[in-house]
Amino acid sequence: MREHSGDNLQHPRRNLGNRYRSQAQKFVRLAKTDPERSDSNFQWAEQNARQAILHDFTDERNWRCLSDIKVLLNDNDGLGIVLEDIFTVLGRDVDQFDKLKNLNYLEYGVELLEAAFSRDPLTADAWWEALVERGGGDSQSDEVLLEIAEFADRCRDLDFRDQRANIIYGRRIEQLRIQGFEDLFIELCRHLLAHRPSNHELWMQLGRLHERRGETDSAWSCYDHVQTLRPHLLARDEFLSRLTTSMDGGESQPWSGPELKHRTAFLEQMESLTHRVRTVELTESNEPVSEIPEEFIHPDKVKLDVLIESNNTSEAFFLARRLVASGEDWAESYLEKCRNLM
Repeated sequence: MREHSGDNLQHPRRNLGNRYRSQAQKFVRLAKTDPERSDSNFQWAEQNARQAILHDFTDERNWRCLSDIKVLLNDNDGLGIVLEDIFTVLGRDVDQFDKLKNLNYLEYGVELLEAAFSRDPLTADAWWEALVERGGGDSQSDEVLLEIAEFADRCRDLDFRDQRANIIYGRRIEQLRIQGFEDLFIELCRHLLAHRPSNHELWMQLGRLHERRGETDSAWSCYDHVQTLRPHLLARDEFLSRLTTSMDGGESQPWSGPELKHRTAFLEQMESLTHRVRTVELTESNEPVSEIPEEFIHPDKVKLDVLIESNNTSEAFFLARRLVASGEDWAESYLEKCRNLM
């Protein structure tokens, strides 16, 4: 998913980000030249800088703009919050940020921000170029392969529930796919989707790759998720049509979907990946501690209720999908509830 200059010019959110950043910089200049209205202009500058990030968090200039304004306002705590936010976007372990709580951000914050961008550029192309440069400039060198392995290890442990982090890392692993690391792309893609199953665009990319590789059952599972999340996108139906329609004068292929065991196994694998990001842990038996009800309640229904109440929507989503695929029609309402929550 390469980013070209033509794409930048036609990207509405990016254009708005640039516009708000320009406005913020204009108000900063006004604040410096008009001391009487300095406070008001700085407030407008900060508000516009925040809007720039809101519209395009992938542009490092927007983060620099807000950080510079925080320094001009002598807002040490505010600059610390900006840094914590960017570390969340970069998929860093925010708990490690606690070690920097007593840091003088006004003195070191901007330098820390630049160090983060130097190591982890926000755009996928710049990130790949930085990775290759650290590996000696040869994309196939052992050093680059080591860098990729370290990146994969990080992906397996990081929390990608933040939508921005999910997008940033989704574009990075797409770069890995472009460079030929398809198996690694599939593995890391599932980690990102386990954290944020509502990312239908990533499901679509994964499905297309499986389809191109001739992995029909896996492709169908991915397209099925796309159509479940976005019913107006007929990815599953169109895939089935491609399979069953005769091509180049050949005979049609009778196929109606993967076997139940493949569908449930796929969903169980995705469900298990969500255990890494649970917000509230269940008991060791994966059932809540509660009194025995007077009448029988399906244990999976109880588990779904607990998962949803504890904000573990991703795990509840995959559990509901697996139950529906297994013929448990009662789980349809839970699936719809999870879909709305996501």
